[in-house]
Order: sequence, then structure tokens, then C-alpha cells
Amino acid sequence: MRPDFETKDNKLIIQSMANHRSSEKRIRNTKTKRTQNRYQGRTVRNAVKTLRATEEKETIQKDLPKVISQIDKLAKKSVIHKNKAANLKSKLMKKANKAKTA
Repeated sequence: MRPDFETKDNKLIIQSMANHRSSEKRIRNTKTKRTQNRYQGRTVRNAVKTLRATEEKETIQKDLPKVISQIDKLAKKSVIHKNKAANLKSKLMKKANKAKTA
């Protein structure tokens, strides 16, 4: 095995081969941002999933603004596409409006 490669859980991980300090820093920052974006994206997906599964009007009305805010933040940071964010919000609002009338 080459010294610039290492394995973890049977996955090949390429270590930094950067030649400059700035590129090493960029690699570190990218890794940090990627981790944060994945965490926040997963959090929003779980929030959307639980909101879709909920049938209670009060819970939907209470949680909807929080979820929409989270979706907007992800779209602003380009973690998800702005059109996907709009579609998600639209579907959630339809569900909320159905719950109000029912």
C-alpha cells in the first residue's frame, strides 16, 4: 500500500498531497464545510419526513415555520438547489392547508 493512501472500514481514503500551505488549509476547510452541510441536510430531511408523517394540525402549524426556515438556509448556502427548496416548501404548505381544513 502506498504511503499516501490509508484504509478505514474497507474504504480507500486519499490523504492530502497538497504542495502549498494554502491548499492544505483549503482541503481542511472543505472537509469541515462538507461535514457541516451533510449534517444540516440530514437534519432537514428528517424534519421534513417527520412533518409529512404528522397528522395533528397543532403540530404541523407549530413545526412548519421552523422547517421552512431550515430549508431556506440550506438553499441560501447552496446545499440544496433553490428550486428543490421551493418544491419542498410548496408540498409542505399544501399539507398544512389540508390539515387546517380537515
